Amino acid sequence: MNKVVLVTGANSGIGLALCERLLSQDTEGLQLCLACRNMRRAQAARSALLTSHPTAQVDLLQMDTSSISSVISAAQEVKLRYNRLDFLYLNAGIMPNPQFDVKAFFRGLFSSNVITMFATGEGILTQKDSVTSDGLQEVFATNLFGHFLLIRELEPVLCHAGRTSQVIWTSSSNAQRSAFYLEDIQHQRSTQPYSSSKYASDLLSLVLNTHYNRQGLYSSVICPGFVMTSLTYSILPSFPAFLWTLLMPLFWLIRIFTNNFTLTPYNGAEALFWLFKQKPESLDPQVKYHSLTSGLGNNYTQPRKMDIDLETSEVLYEKLLQLESEVRKRLREKQQSHTPAGSGSS
Repeated sequence: MNKVVLVTGANSGIGLALCERLLSQDTEGLQLCLACRNMRRAQAARSALLTSHPTAQVDLLQMDTSSISSVISAAQEVKLRYNRLDFLYLNAGIMPNPQFDVKAFFRGLFSSNVITMFATGEGILTQKDSVTSDGLQEVFATNLFGHFLLIRELEPVLCHAGRTSQVIWTSSSNAQRSAFYLEDIQHQRSTQPYSSSKYASDLLSLVLNTHYNRQGLYSSVICPGFVMTSLTYSILPSFPAFLWTLLMPLFWLIRIFTNNFTLTPYNGAEALFWLFKQKPESLDPQVKYHSLTSGLGNNYTQPRKMDIDLETSEVLYEKLLQLESEVRKRLREKQQSHTPAGSGSS
């Protein structure tokens, strides 16, 4: 029986690299579904995968994780297409309008903190968030809440007696406790919504195991390391292209001292791919699985303890359930207000 794998944010970067690696291992035994916001890019990604693997089964699904109605509609489509889901890779994420502190960057280059700065963005990155049509903070909705709602909607195909399924989150080394506030889970009042959303996904993964393991569903978190993707390049929009060229030898040099510099999407997808081959019952819900690349270019996965606790995770989970109830109610009211008077009568 084929394994059914759904990947959000699969049209480029780490998500697309994961799909390529999965198909390279087992073209015939996979039913792959690329869940993407932009269908033109999704079609291009599908075509590229089929060029490499002509017999592969690759489906497309339109979904914008920042939109409540889009997530619910996409989940309904998944439940119509598949009677089960073996792997749900929650990889979609945004870092909108990143503000790069150039002075802090060059100060950091010549400090003892240079490796941490590159690996986590600490001290050099802030973002300007916006609000979605559902009234949610965009980074929170895209990176965390849309995925939480997706899991909730897909329970019928994720939770089956007698078999296991896995939810795997793409987190970040930028997921820092100092950026997250339980009294402001959407991060409305500060300037690090990306870091907050990634730390929240670490917390949520832990508590999902508490609530779902008995139903055969397991959740894990990975960090892809420092990867050169469109998200990374967008951080320095005002930097000329030649500067990246000048910095690349520095990045390769830093790899000798820290193996977090995976640099390519293929390398960054290492932990995602490694988890595909593991028995979920053997995994530790308290650790983040890091994609690492040695100075010689060898890829490997390493578990590292996360700075999280179950009590905080449970409080976040309850807050997300409450928010889910509120947004569903608002969505129903919105739909009812758009229903023409008398359309429901015979």
